[in-house]
Amino acid sequence: MLFNSTEFFIFFPVVVTLYFLTPPNRRWLILLLASYYFYASWRPAYTLILIGSTLVDYFCGRAMGRYSDVEKHKRKPFLWLSLLSNLSILGLFKYYNFFNDSAHDIASALNMSYAMPAFELLLPMGISFYTFQTMSYSIDVYHGRIKAEKHLGIFALFVTFFPQLVAGPIERAGNLLGQLKMEHQFSYERVVAGLRRMGWGFFKKIMIADNLALMVNQVYNNPTDYEGITLIIATVFFAFQIYCDFSGYSDIAIGSAQVMGFQLMENFRRPYFSKSISEFWSRWHISLSSWFRDYLYIPLGGNRVVKWRWYYNLFITFLVSGLWHGANWTFVVWGALHGFYLVFAIVTVKQRDALAEAIGLTSRPLLYKWVQVLSVFALVLFSWVFFRANSIGDAFYILQSSVAGIGNIRQLLAGIDLQHILFMDQGFKVFAVSVISILIMETVHLIQRNGSISQLISQRPAVVRWGLYYVVIVAVLLFGQFGHQEFIYFQF
Repeated sequence: MLFNSTEFFIFFPVVVTLYFLTPPNRRWLILLLASYYFYASWRPAYTLILIGSTLVDYFCGRAMGRYSDVEKHKRKPFLWLSLLSNLSILGLFKYYNFFNDSAHDIASALNMSYAMPAFELLLPMGISFYTFQTMSYSIDVYHGRIKAEKHLGIFALFVTFFPQLVAGPIERAGNLLGQLKMEHQFSYERVVAGLRRMGWGFFKKIMIADNLALMVNQVYNNPTDYEGITLIIATVFFAFQIYCDFSGYSDIAIGSAQVMGFQLMENFRRPYFSKSISEFWSRWHISLSSWFRDYLYIPLGGNRVVKWRWYYNLFITFLVSGLWHGANWTFVVWGALHGFYLVFAIVTVKQRDALAEAIGLTSRPLLYKWVQVLSVFALVLFSWVFFRANSIGDAFYILQSSVAGIGNIRQLLAGIDLQHILFMDQGFKVFAVSVISILIMETVHLIQRNGSISQLISQRPAVVRWGLYYVVIVAVLLFGQFGHQEFIYFQF
């Protein structure tokens, strides 16, 4: 079920109403049934995979919970069973054909025979998210950070909680499990705040991401039809599309959970205002980046090792992160680029500081900040080309043509093929709505530096608040895209 669908606009009020009308000790059952229905509405048969993963991790957790910290070594077989079962499911459905096709290509290049068959398997929605969530539970139980959950129903709800089931945030058991056992009273102020958060998410998804998708898809699905400045604009638009699409989903997830009294972790904090790549990753998809930090980077040794090993740990972490996003070499290159960015930043920190001081940037803090922000944004844009391109070849064409477009000042100023630049195939309205909506969003982001925009709105008189709500609703109805466009991260 998509958040931006008619089904969800019926489903959610019904679930919330039943939730608050049900006695507190049975509310978990309402949410569990609703969550399975939410997932099964996509493809019922794949719910069996979700149930199987839940049962394996539940019983492995209970088995590990029987041993004290002194007997920790006895927990290890159950940890491995949990990890292998989750990684096997992920590997079969998401990565088997990718590695199988790669092996076939290598064998063909070497004139060798290769007979391993390919499987036509549909990728289960949200599989990368719920497998990582359950793996973190098993690892935390193994290390004694949390106690094993004894209530099967509560644990199943932890795995399947519908607001964040298919695209995060990837919650930790230490944060969510306890909340699932708490009694949440109805609070008008909290419900309104949650609905405002959901509304902001829908605005980003329907008004910005889905309008931008029309133009980005047009260019990136036929890149050789375009050149120069058109490709640059499309790449900038994709940067905002993926941000609004994914952070919009997170806002809806966090807001819908808040309506019922649950607090999910923040997943985005204005990432395009970052002054370094490391800061970018502390603001972008926070639940995933912190997952890789805690369960891969730190176990590899983190920065508590010799320098070359530190660089290796960073690079491998981001290489795996790229592969997590998709079974395609474009995602691997994207992850490798970010690993390279971080290592390069560490190696050259003294030289970059000296250069900034030599040209006088350090004496102009505001200018220096925006130079850093724009530099990071440019690096992120470069990497987004690989993330969005359909193939490595397409990515190199887009980059080559974009660089040529920047170098040809005459073309840049003349605006060759204005029809392509303004994406007239989709209509100038789509272009204008997208740009204006992005400007509104970034204005809100700047305001949020001094406090929550939701709190500022709640302090206004009722006529102002409701006037704003109606203006936004009418604008979305008039200019939003309602084609039930899937969220980008559903494919991961």
